[in-house]
Amino acid sequence: MIAVIGSLSTDFVVETDILADRGETVTGRDFHTLFGGKGANQAIAAARLGGQVTMFGCVGDDVFGAEILANLKKEGIDSQAVEIILNQSSGSAHITVYQADNAIIYIPGANQEVTVAYLERHQEALLAEEFFVIQNEIPIESIQYLIDLAQSHGKQVIYDPAPAIVLDESYVEKCSYLTPNEFELNNLCPNASIEEAIQRYPERLLVTLGKDGVTYAQQVDRAIQHVPAFSVQAVDTTGAGDTFTGAFAYALSQDLPLKEAVAFANGASALSVQKLGAQTGMPTWEELLASEYFQEDWLTYFEKN
Repeated sequence: MIAVIGSLSTDFVVETDILADRGETVTGRDFHTLFGGKGANQAIAAARLGGQVTMFGCVGDDVFGAEILANLKKEGIDSQAVEIILNQSSGSAHITVYQADNAIIYIPGANQEVTVAYLERHQEALLAEEFFVIQNEIPIESIQYLIDLAQSHGKQVIYDPAPAIVLDESYVEKCSYLTPNEFELNNLCPNASIEEAIQRYPERLLVTLGKDGVTYAQQVDRAIQHVPAFSVQAVDTTGAGDTFTGAFAYALSQDLPLKEAVAFANGASALSVQKLGAQTGMPTWEELLASEYFQEDWLTYFEKN
């Protein structure tokens, strides 16, 4: 039911107690090589919770690409549409974790090959899905093509506008749901406050505020709604937004109402930040079900589907 179209990468994570200044060398605390890419992250977040997920994207013909594909298979994600690009490196993200927060340098690599031509080759498979989950780690022309394709065929688009880019407002208008943080919102709705922006796109624009939860506006009266986050001791916030978007997509696919879908995604995110790494922290259905963040009345929706 869920098509995730986006980046597939490897994360190279450095943990440090000291941030290096320009030209300075410091000794870090630890190093990890982990699977990442916003597309893969969101696909795995949805799949681990029980979603039927198909991944669309590209990897390089290197050892990292082979490992990425093997990981998708292990997670139960349909990766038949993922293409291997010859003489190209796979995408990578170089992450510094300092005091439980992170800074990231992203190298697209083969993710640049998720072109309109690629999407046209896989259009039939795309249109077999009900939800398109899109991020900004593929070419902007491809994002625009996907939004138009979804609108013309009655598909729902969940657009996570990260990393921040400027997308023409005409495409923003066509999205079913948008999940920016405060920084990314500035590119979607320049010169607008959070309140003004969410009232412009009621029940479609969901602004994620980290430890302060999620805010959006109701459709009927444009009243501002706030769904609080859960209080946790964060170990690593990498992938928290991707966990939210993937879990939110899965909740919508199970027909949860908007407020409950946001709370469900908040619960998944709360679990994800309590472990190191984007994908390693993403919870399974069993983990979320057993947690204090799960609401019993949600079971009615999941049992129905």
